[in-house]
Amino acid sequence: MKERNYDVVKTVVGILLAAIGFVLLRRYADSQGVMAVLPFVCIGVGCGAFGHGMGGMLSRKALKGSPDLQKQLEIEQKDERNIAISNSAKGKAFDIMLFVYGALMLSFALMQVDLAAILLFVFCYLLVLGCSIYYRVKYEKEM
Repeated sequence: MKERNYDVVKTVVGILLAAIGFVLLRRYADSQGVMAVLPFVCIGVGCGAFGHGMGGMLSRKALKGSPDLQKQLEIEQKDERNIAISNSAKGKAFDIMLFVYGALMLSFALMQVDLAAILLFVFCYLLVLGCSIYYRVKYEKEM
């Protein structure tokens, strides 16, 4: 399947999910539990899928008439310098994220937020750190 078809599918799925979310929101306005959250999840995921699909279609349409511009854009995306800059920015953002999430977990604990929420936060934090250690060891063996 071509990339264009994926964008069309993403757009249609996004519209359907957002519509389902709005219908659920109207129909189950005073619901409890999962049904209280499900409409908003459907709307959020639907809007994201719609935006991603439409962005792909519009960028392809904008580049359709100029193959030289399309080739230049592809070269810039695969340029080693740009990849190194992107990886460096991701590394700095990860370093900042560790301190920000640590402080946020501490503040949630001091505010006496529900224990389940704090434990989920801690689990996600440790999962990210575990992935970081795994890939660091993997890349050190390769290099």
